[in-house]
Amino acid sequence: MEHDTWQTVDRLVAWLDGAGRTPSESERLLRLMKLTEEVGEVAEAVIGATGQNPRKGASHTWDDVQRELCDVVVAALVALRSLTPAAREVFEGHLARVAERCPAD
Repeated sequence: MEHDTWQTVDRLVAWLDGAGRTPSESERLLRLMKLTEEVGEVAEAVIGATGQNPRKGASHTWDDVQRELCDVVVAALVALRSLTPAAREVFEGHLARVAERCPAD
């Protein structure tokens, strides 16, 4: 099943907006804070994948790290879309500026 990333992000934002229990400004701030939670889960998965916690050992895999990184990306896109209806344009413009700094092959 093919889907458009930004249509999915719009659906997620609409769903979250409908389920929100706090004022919209607070909802936006909470979505920004969600990024910190998701990044922490990446760190937890990396620590688990490398077995750096002697109490837990190898508690995660690199596949877990990949999934957690995807959660960070989704949370960031949702947060960006929650800030502006022009999220796609903002992101693509920023990505183009970052790509300009990348040396050509």
